[in-house]
Amino acid sequence: MDEPTGIARWVCGRRTKWIVLLVWLAATMMVAGPLAQKITGVQKNDIAQWLPGKAEATQVVALQKKFQPDTLAAVVVYERTAGISAADQAKATADATALTGIEGVVGPVTGPVASHDGRALQVTAQIKMGGDGFNKISKRIDAVRKVTGAGGSGLSVKVAGPAGYDADSVKAFSGVGSTLLPVTMLVVMIILLLTYRSPLLWLLPILCAGTALTTSQAVIYLLAKNSGLTVQAQSAGILTVLVFGAGTDYALLLVSRYREELHRHEDRHQAMAIALRRVTPAIVASAATVAVALLCLTAARMNNTRGLGPVLAIGILVGLITMITLMPALLVIFGRWIFWPKRPKAGSPVKATDRWARLGTRISRRPRTVWIATAIVLAALATGMTQLHADGLTAKDSLTGTPESIAGQDVLARHFPAGQDGQPVVAIGNAAAAPAIQQALAGTRGITAVSRPVVHDGLAYMEGTLNVGPDTAAAHQVVINARSALHAIPGANAKVGGQTALTMDMNSANRHDNTIVIPLALVAVLLVLGLLLRAVVAPLLLMATVVLSFGAALGLSALLFQHVFGFHGTDSNFPLFAFVFLVALGIDYNIFLMSRVREEAQRHGTRTGMLNGLAATGGVITSAGIVLAGTFSVFASIPVVDFVELGVAVALGVLLDTFVVRSVLVTALTLDIGRGIWAPGRLAARPDTEAGDPTGREPVTVS
Repeated sequence: MDEPTGIARWVCGRRTKWIVLLVWLAATMMVAGPLAQKITGVQKNDIAQWLPGKAEATQVVALQKKFQPDTLAAVVVYERTAGISAADQAKATADATALTGIEGVVGPVTGPVASHDGRALQVTAQIKMGGDGFNKISKRIDAVRKVTGAGGSGLSVKVAGPAGYDADSVKAFSGVGSTLLPVTMLVVMIILLLTYRSPLLWLLPILCAGTALTTSQAVIYLLAKNSGLTVQAQSAGILTVLVFGAGTDYALLLVSRYREELHRHEDRHQAMAIALRRVTPAIVASAATVAVALLCLTAARMNNTRGLGPVLAIGILVGLITMITLMPALLVIFGRWIFWPKRPKAGSPVKATDRWARLGTRISRRPRTVWIATAIVLAALATGMTQLHADGLTAKDSLTGTPESIAGQDVLARHFPAGQDGQPVVAIGNAAAAPAIQQALAGTRGITAVSRPVVHDGLAYMEGTLNVGPDTAAAHQVVINARSALHAIPGANAKVGGQTALTMDMNSANRHDNTIVIPLALVAVLLVLGLLLRAVVAPLLLMATVVLSFGAALGLSALLFQHVFGFHGTDSNFPLFAFVFLVALGIDYNIFLMSRVREEAQRHGTRTGMLNGLAATGGVITSAGIVLAGTFSVFASIPVVDFVELGVAVALGVLLDTFVVRSVLVTALTLDIGRGIWAPGRLAARPDTEAGDPTGREPVTVS
């Protein structure tokens, strides 16, 4: 009886499997666990920290600190449709006085300012941000709301402005930590129960995925703390879903092959050694493909996008290590009974799901007709991308529902001129050119008023009031015009910033990242595929199918966003994120399939290898796709449009890859092209055999 060798010797050896378990337990409980709990303390959720330092709006943020504390305006708006009363005026005045005593409120509280129609008042307080201001903003706005109350007896009181919106955003993103993990675990548990139909087996993938997540968070915390890695709530949320989704996929592939080998071998250690040796190349290739694609994000300008790549790549690689060490050790420790009530017996036939064998047989009759028809349908869905508006989301459209800050913003828009919402255009330049800067800013179309310049340390600071909403396309044009006018002033070295400029520069950086990172990721994934399959034709075809699937998923998503969900577009980074996830994760299933097809083709030739590979892997890859789609769909539980859109797009894309691209399109293409798909490798010269297995191994049979 062969003893385990290589990595299998350690992870599933008769004695060393216990050492593997103890090492993981000690590392997780004593080191990774305590560090992982600190990850929220290193998150950078302020949009100004996402932009590169060279961005003009970012430079203005840094210079502003010379003139005033890092603050955000909280605008309290009072509305009585019948007209503001003397009592309302007195309440607003008293509130303004009380707000000065709240922790975090700096400078004078202005107002109450009455609207021209006499139906509203506004009071503005500046909330200190600083290094940890974003983490405290929610509590400070809660304190403001405690002072002002919600009104009553016909008076409505709401807290709006940038500080109010950030507070509502923090509460929305809080679901990433409090909701996302348990919901993800529940989704995975339900899918695994339905897949395995075992009350016990589902526990092991979830335990291993949880271990991988904790370890990943610990590594990421150390890098963020000591090397400047950018981590934010969005990347932390995606990390949770990705580690559970991809990690469970790796576990499914391992368990499926282990179950096969348990039918062939009495000794479970030997069965695991063989299973691990056969699936590890596919799992490593899958993880490497995803990690390489994610690391391409480091070429981005946006700090949050650049940081997202290493964060998620760490999660993938740690998930890989966990699933090829801890998972096999646990499976061997628990033995065959973990599969109860359907324990695999040595000597019994290995059965594949008959539906996948039947599908392969049907496709083999007319493979060219099948792949052409499938490609046409996917291309038709891709035309929906013309409805995708990736120009960024306004504050009003970025959260699902209508939180208080958005409702308050609507009140401000009804009763006050646009631009009087605490989000001015900021101009900073050399003090000697202050009069010229002020004149140029005041002369910019869309600026209704300019504050008096404040001079400090050789620089002049001033603010311009917009006559349009700060997050509209018209406001962006005002910033463009202001920059053009101020940059032309000789010797002024003037810069234009503010919240509108930050959003505009962020959209510009995202568009740049789309054009750089997407082609880079395509080339990187193609190279990994070429090394794995040792061919040129197969990688090119697989990449073409995945890109077609991406287009179909994005087109279908765009139609759903607009006509079903009622969203008003997507963030400017959405195409990039969707592409990286869908291409990297979508290619996974092709890797799982074609790795098995290549293995079978070496014995039987390409045609039989394709049919055997589809029959053998159809069930497990389908389960893996459903798990990954299910985990990403959990993003719908977060009341943030970015999360919902990304979750919907990735879930749709994964399902298309699982049920259409991998099962139908790739199968039909391989059967049509035949052994030429492996060109120029040696396997391209391997002729098909009609039946039989020259190795003497038991064939996969159909139940």
